[in-house]
Amino acid sequence: MNQRLLSWIILVALMLTWGSSFILIKRGLVYFSPTEVGALRVAITFLALLPLALKRLARLNRRDFLILGLSGIVGNFFPAFLFAKAQTGIDSATAGMLNSLTPLFTVMLGYFLFKLKVRWFNVAGVFIALSGALGLLRVSGGQAFNFNIQYASYVILATIFYAFNVNLIKARLSHIDAITITAITFFIAGMPALIILFGFTPIVTQLSNDPAAFKGLGFIAILAVVGTGLAMIAFNKLIKMTSAVFASTVTYMIPIVALLWGVIDGEHFDPLYFLWVSMIIGGVILVNRKGKVKRVGIENSAV
Repeated sequence: MNQRLLSWIILVALMLTWGSSFILIKRGLVYFSPTEVGALRVAITFLALLPLALKRLARLNRRDFLILGLSGIVGNFFPAFLFAKAQTGIDSATAGMLNSLTPLFTVMLGYFLFKLKVRWFNVAGVFIALSGALGLLRVSGGQAFNFNIQYASYVILATIFYAFNVNLIKARLSHIDAITITAITFFIAGMPALIILFGFTPIVTQLSNDPAAFKGLGFIAILAVVGTGLAMIAFNKLIKMTSAVFASTVTYMIPIVALLWGVIDGEHFDPLYFLWVSMIIGGVILVNRKGKVKRVGIENSAV
């Protein structure tokens, strides 16, 4: 298959996959607590990628393993719990839209922590997109502003973790292939997730006493295997096939898919969404404008 065509197929597949992740989290929360959803997501991904991780452990030196450990905890472990907690207070469409802040924080943290050079239009993009996000919070779900801030802050914190992880991978792990990065980071993140799941939640009792809970487990399994494990491998492959700028365009489309799923699911819709979403996407486009960044790509914008 033509590589250019394949890259577009991967991009569209990631758009649909990651854009649908938020509705799967919402479905999982019907049966499980936020802690259980977060732990299940990481633990199932860990189990799915375990054979790949075991084959690659011996190839890593101590330094790379430690950096991958930090990447796994910051980029995979914490965000899984933060997104699940956030969607107990904001709808899935809003969570999807806020996820588009990842590239903004990638540039900001890259500048302050990794000496990344940015231009004036990148800074303008940051403020435009953040203004759009603030406006979106004001109208999302028909809820009070302070209430939205409380739960939206979990998503914002998760995107900051994602942004740090992107810079960390780009600066310290660029010599490691995409499959190894994905498999080992979840290998490390999966261990504490399993401890939390079986040591601090009633997951075994729930599954034993409530057959309907297996339906929720199915939603989380799809999210973990397809929307997390396989999607991250495909995305890192896309980075290598094309460019970070091309691959990062999936970030622009994720909020649109999440919003459509939210509307289909009967969530609140306000015409002002169009204004705020346009500001977010416009700001992200400015941040990703060619010529502004050396060394940084949006490699972990998944939820």
